[in-house]
Amino acid sequence: MQQVKGVIARSKGAPVTIESINVPDPGPGEALVRVATTGVCHTDLHYRAGGINDDFPFLLGHESAGTVESVGPDVTEVAPGDFVVLNWRAVCGDCRACNRGEPWYCFSTFNATQRMTLEDGTELSPALGIGSFAEKTLVAAGQCTKVDPGARAAAVGLLGCGVMAGIGAAINTGNVKRGQSVAVIGCGGVGAASVAGAALAGAARIIAVDIDDRKLEVAKKLGATHAVNSKESDPVEAIQALTGGFGADVVIDAVGRPETWKQAFYARDLAGTVVLVGVPTPDMRIPDIALIDVFGRGGSLKSSWYGDCLPTRDFPMLVDLYLQGRLDLDAFVTEEIGLGEVEAAFEKMHTGDVLRSVVVFD
Repeated sequence: MQQVKGVIARSKGAPVTIESINVPDPGPGEALVRVATTGVCHTDLHYRAGGINDDFPFLLGHESAGTVESVGPDVTEVAPGDFVVLNWRAVCGDCRACNRGEPWYCFSTFNATQRMTLEDGTELSPALGIGSFAEKTLVAAGQCTKVDPGARAAAVGLLGCGVMAGIGAAINTGNVKRGQSVAVIGCGGVGAASVAGAALAGAARIIAVDIDDRKLEVAKKLGATHAVNSKESDPVEAIQALTGGFGADVVIDAVGRPETWKQAFYARDLAGTVVLVGVPTPDMRIPDIALIDVFGRGGSLKSSWYGDCLPTRDFPMLVDLYLQGRLDLDAFVTEEIGLGEVEAAFEKMHTGDVLRSVVVFD
């Protein structure tokens, strides 16, 4: 048993606190990870706001890189000393999707342990089964993906959630092909990553849509060929005008609201693909769209959960591209902060001042 400092959300909407937590030694199938960096993700804010569930107190943090310190019995995936990126959706190997050879659709939820506690023994719920706003965390070994240790932890740790979700939405779910046109609606962290993914896939025209010119500038640096401020122009009309009047082959909704999904639906070409990667709230409903339009326009309407990624396949490949200078993961790191600055980082999300604040542990 070890005791470390971690960021805790004790109740709905309350500011986070830094508290001592007890981290047990790893048991069967578990790994103890010394955390190097953790990104401040909107999902952590949703946990703090009670938007995920009410299993307070939460140990926040999940978008991380670090080093395996020790492993429990029967662990073969990783070993002490391995540099890893943590993932919140390790495949189970036994469900219908895994058995049919499509493990990225694994039906398991979180493979994580929940044995960490507060100092008084109160059980903690780790965010997305990871809980890495802490100096060390205990996870299921399958949540650790070994990558090249020469990579910058603050950058590659972001593959643990938002950046992988965006890149995967383009490459895996959207199946963007060389020469195609792609539009991305919403260019925060996930949307900007979708732009980068479309560029990696060889899209010829990448149209970034947002209401914030700062985000559009970042999107252009990551590969967008055109930028549309949807406060100034109708995004559907703008996307059609930039694609010869037809619409884009693939449109990615990285916002996840009824109005943006409807824009994506009508901004795609006939037989085009819509990818929903922005996360809607439970109360949202599909907007009023004539069923004949769904029939007549053809194509595919898809949702993308974690970019349909397979961490053991995708993380090492993307880290290699980063080290080759072909994927600018550094562009997503707006600032490096300390553990005590997480609450302030949440506030910066509301103002759109950051793509990612990243907690760096000494």
